[in-house]
Order: sequence, then C-alpha cells, then structure tokens
Amino acid sequence: MLVESEYVKIQVAVPVANEAAILDAFGKHGAGRQGTYSYCSGTYRAIGRFIPLDGSHPAIGTLGKLEQVEESVVQAICHRDNVERVIIAVKKVHPYEEPAIDIMPRFDLQ
Repeated sequence: MLVESEYVKIQVAVPVANEAAILDAFGKHGAGRQGTYSYCSGTYRAIGRFIPLDGSHPAIGTLGKLEQVEESVVQAICHRDNVERVIIAVKKVHPYEEPAIDIMPRFDLQ
C-alpha cells in the first residue's frame, strides 16, 4: 500500500553558472538528506525559455525578446519540516526574479 512520505522532492532550474549556489543552499538547509548521507541531489541540463515583460527586471535577457538559457535542473528530496527553510535559501541565491520551484509529493510502500 502506498502512503504519503514525510519527504517531498524539490526541483528548480537555474542558469548553469549558478548551479553550485543552489546545491549549497539545498545542502546547508536540509534538502538532500537521505539516511546517513547529506547533500544528495541530481541535476540535468535543460533549455529555459522566457520573454521578460514590462515591469520585469531580468537578470538575463531583454524586455520583449525571447531568451533561451542553458540551465541545470537541480532536484533533491527534503523532509517536509525543512521545505520552507530551503525555499527561502534558494530564493536568496537564485538570479531570477521569480524562480520556478517545484515541490512534489513522494510516496512510500507500507
């Protein structure tokens, strides 16, 4: 039988040059803790696309112009008690005004 886990998966895309800062924020604030290991994570490369609109202050790109950025998608599990702390830390080091941070439920077999 599946039961909802006490852990979630947190995932965020970040420009490749900023990957280390996100990994550090995850690890320092409790994401990536698995048993007797810490700083556990996975990354894969992706292309992020966006058009900065009026009122935005893009770290990358120009207002009204489609931008493409090589990104690292960083993911790690995180105990529910640490999620808020991890998100706050990620937002402090992420270069985007509005980073898309996914928090996905996990399930365990019982």
